[in-house]
Amino acid sequence: MNAFPSSISSAEWQVRKDLAACYRLCALKQWDDLIYTHISASVPGEPGHFLLNPFGYRFDEVCASNLVKIDARGHIVGDSLYQVNVSGFAIHGAVHAARPDAMCVMHLHNTHAVAIGIQADGLLPVSQHALRFYEQIAYHDYEGLALTTTEQSRMTERLGQLPAMLLRNHGSLVCGRTIAEAYVLMDTLDKACEIQLKMHSGGGRLTMPSQEICRKTRDQLLGDGSPEGLLEWPALLRKLDAIDAGYQH
Repeated sequence: MNAFPSSISSAEWQVRKDLAACYRLCALKQWDDLIYTHISASVPGEPGHFLLNPFGYRFDEVCASNLVKIDARGHIVGDSLYQVNVSGFAIHGAVHAARPDAMCVMHLHNTHAVAIGIQADGLLPVSQHALRFYEQIAYHDYEGLALTTTEQSRMTERLGQLPAMLLRNHGSLVCGRTIAEAYVLMDTLDKACEIQLKMHSGGGRLTMPSQEICRKTRDQLLGDGSPEGLLEWPALLRKLDAIDAGYQH
């Protein structure tokens, strides 16, 4: 199960397994959108090269061996039995170029995040999950399906050095220094959005923490600034292995 082709380094194979696991975990959460949306990861030791899901495959079909290596323009590197959605990589390519720290970029059309992105006020600091993103989330207005180079510049400028963004009327985006961090950030963001939607549906008066408490809690959640997901990722892999370890192939 852990054997890998001699043409692939052990470091790349580990990234492939982690990225495939991330796709499978997203599928379990029903964050996938048929064969659309993507999670990309940098290839260790190969600047400008990334791994992406094969176009036409569901998230639950992604495994270490069928991930496709591409360059910054979305062109396939080397030989591959699979194709990629070049236009779908446009967002990822722009973010990777602007954010060298973003080893993993996750862009989804997860329903909760889309719904909150539609709301003019965006994500509100009404839950502990949301406070992780207090003053730490960007917004990009919808400009249509095609992502032009000028729109890429606007999007990455708004993102800046923040870990997350809501693409208005479209979806969500998170940047992780590791694949584990990207997944955990998206999980936290999705829960924060779900809580806010349920809050609105419940009616009644609301309570809102003060700005001082919001910032204090955010800083507590950030801790020493190390990448998040260090403890969560092994637990998530154990869960996935118990269900289906096929992602490792």
